[in-house]
Amino acid sequence: MKQITLDPSNKVPPTRDHKDFPSHLPDAKEVKVSPKSTGGEDASLFFVGTATTIIEWEGIRLLTDPNFLHAGDHVHLGPGVTSTRVTNPAIDLHQVPHIDAILLSHYHADHFDQEVEAALRRSIPIVTTPHAHEHLTSKTDGEAFTNVHALDFFDSLVMNIKPSSSEGEEEEGSDSKKTRKPGIKVTGMPGKHVPPGPLAAANDLLGAVPPTNGWMLELGYFETSATEGRFECGYRIYISGDTLMVPELKEIPERYKGQNIDLMLVHLGGTTIPSPKLPLLMVTMDAVQGVQLMRLIDPDVTIPIHYDDYEAFLSPLSDFKKAVEEAGLADKIVYLDRSDQYNFKVKQGAKA
Repeated sequence: MKQITLDPSNKVPPTRDHKDFPSHLPDAKEVKVSPKSTGGEDASLFFVGTATTIIEWEGIRLLTDPNFLHAGDHVHLGPGVTSTRVTNPAIDLHQVPHIDAILLSHYHADHFDQEVEAALRRSIPIVTTPHAHEHLTSKTDGEAFTNVHALDFFDSLVMNIKPSSSEGEEEEGSDSKKTRKPGIKVTGMPGKHVPPGPLAAANDLLGAVPPTNGWMLELGYFETSATEGRFECGYRIYISGDTLMVPELKEIPERYKGQNIDLMLVHLGGTTIPSPKLPLLMVTMDAVQGVQLMRLIDPDVTIPIHYDDYEAFLSPLSDFKKAVEEAGLADKIVYLDRSDQYNFKVKQGAKA
């Protein structure tokens, strides 16, 4: 299994063109928790907009699908396909504090915009698809990203978090002394922008819409002793990525049978191409498919993202809210506006 080490004490700017960067995120407009919360939250998710979130735990910050364009800015989504942003992000790119790693679901400008690509520090760790890895690492004239890690479907990477002391946190066991260190396991999940059939075959040939990943994040602790070492997951987050409700998604609950999924971030919007005036093809989930995914994955809590930021999004959040109510799933949803924060608790014991 691939491994990288993140050092939360090494505070460097996420961009290469801005030396003065904040030490922390701004205060959230509203802080929310699970409907079943019992308190003790020690981790958070801050919603920037589109599919951009910042996850914080154990001094580590993960940034997902960085898109910081403003209302009126345009992105290129394929041959002859552009879309205009209609919202502003919660914060600007140069208001982002230190970031330890980026999770990039796919190489599309509404997830990795042109300003982000130009500004980011080239050594920042990026976990992404093989397709995006090829593009990011093959740039010339010193523009190549140097710390990119490709994961295909169900490939995993472990992020070891460097402890504040070299010894980590020690526990006295019945047989030997154990050391507990925090870590994050990232696994690529299946996703498809284009439905199966002739259009998918044509897209594979032309490369118009890039391959996309979802992610399974497992936040937990490595426990090691003289005789064994194991990872105990304390909180599991499934991020759908830009996908439709395709058969490949059925493998996710099979692989994680008996393992609780605490949180799902579902990319919605019912994105259509080539344009809102000519909506020939839907390439992200609409409200109906979003509810279908909730039933398939069965997470404790679902947070919808990627639903109203671009003109190509034709399935508004109001459609999803209505579908959720009709499905009787309203008690398993938390809605975040841009600048809102969701706090959650990572358990420190074994968790299925």
